[in-house]
Amino acid sequence: MSGQVKKGYARPLDLKHGRVDMSHGGGGRAMAQLIAELFARHLGNEYLAQGNDGACLPAAGGRLVMTTDSHVVSPLFFAGGDIGCLSVHGTVNDVAVMGATPLWLAAGFILEEGFPLADLARIVESMAHAAREAGVRLVAGDTKVVEQGKGDGVFITTTGVGVLPEGVHLSGDLARPGDAVLVSGSVGDHGVAIMSQRENLAFDTPIRSDTAALNGLTAAMLASGAALRVMRDPTRGGLAATLNEIAHQSGVGIHLDEAAIPVRPEVEAACELLGLDPLNIANEGKLIAVCAAADAERLLAAMRAHPLGREAAAIGRVTEDAHCFVQMKTRFGGRRMVDWLSGEQLPRIC
Repeated sequence: MSGQVKKGYARPLDLKHGRVDMSHGGGGRAMAQLIAELFARHLGNEYLAQGNDGACLPAAGGRLVMTTDSHVVSPLFFAGGDIGCLSVHGTVNDVAVMGATPLWLAAGFILEEGFPLADLARIVESMAHAAREAGVRLVAGDTKVVEQGKGDGVFITTTGVGVLPEGVHLSGDLARPGDAVLVSGSVGDHGVAIMSQRENLAFDTPIRSDTAALNGLTAAMLASGAALRVMRDPTRGGLAATLNEIAHQSGVGIHLDEAAIPVRPEVEAACELLGLDPLNIANEGKLIAVCAAADAERLLAAMRAHPLGREAAAIGRVTEDAHCFVQMKTRFGGRRMVDWLSGEQLPRIC
C-alpha cells in the first residue's frame, strides 16, 4: 500500500454511495485512488508516504518482537468496537504482553466486491484512531479484492513489531509453583457482546466489547518492579485456554478460585441464557499475569491504578502438578476441571 497521494483522477471516490469493485484490487488507477483517498488519508505518516514496496524504518534499541494476526469478526461493527480497532488492538496487545513497546504495524485487507465504501472508510478511520491512541504507526499494507460471494465483507491481517528492553523476559514456560495468577478485569465481555448482537439479544444493561490496547497497562506493570513471569491476553478460548497453555508450557498446575474471577452480572446472565461458560469466552482488552507471590499486591496496585486495570484481581495460584491440570474451587466449595474447549464455542469473534 503506497502512502503517496496521487492527483489527477477523473473524479473523487464516492465514499457515501460507492462500493468496492474488482478494479480496486487490480493494481491500476482505481486501486491507487482507493489507497490515496481512503487509506493514506486516514493512516498516512512519513513511513507509509515513502511509497515503496516496504517501509524503511529507524533502528530500534533492544530486541525486536514481531507478531501477526488475522481478523474475521462477524458482525464487522459491534457494541464497543469494530473490525478496524480490533485489528489494531489485537496485534498491539500480542506485542505488549511480551513486555515490548509496540511501534509499527502492517495491514493486509481482503475486500469483497460490492462492499460499501462508506463502511470501509468507517473501518479505516477506526483503525487510525486506535493506532493513534496506542502510539503506533501503520507503515505498510496491501489490498486485495475477491469476487462477490467469495468473501465476507472485510478480512484484515495485521502484523506488529515492537522493541523489548534488555533485562525483560516474559514467557509461558516461566510460571513456577507458588506464583500468583492475576487478571486485569472482568472476563467474557467481548465474546458475549458479539454473540448477543449476532443473535439479536437485548439485555437490560447493554453488553459492550472490552476491545482496547493494553500497552499502557503493561508498561505500568513492568514499571512496578514486580517479578513478572508471564503476561498473556486471553482472546480465543478465553481464560480457560490461556491458562491451560501456560500450565502445559511451564509443566505446572493452576488452581483458581471462582469467587475471585470478575464477571459482569449481565455477562453471567447472558452466559446462563446461552449455555456458555465465561471462562471459555474471548476477551480483547484483558490480560492474565503470573508473578511471584510476594509481589502480587504490588502488581495489583499498579494494575488498579491504570484505567484498564481498575477491576484487576488475584484469581489463583500456580501449583506442582505433573499432569498440568487447571482446576477451580467453585463458589459452592467443590472443585472442577477447567479444560480446553474441544471445539469452537463462538465462531468468528475476532
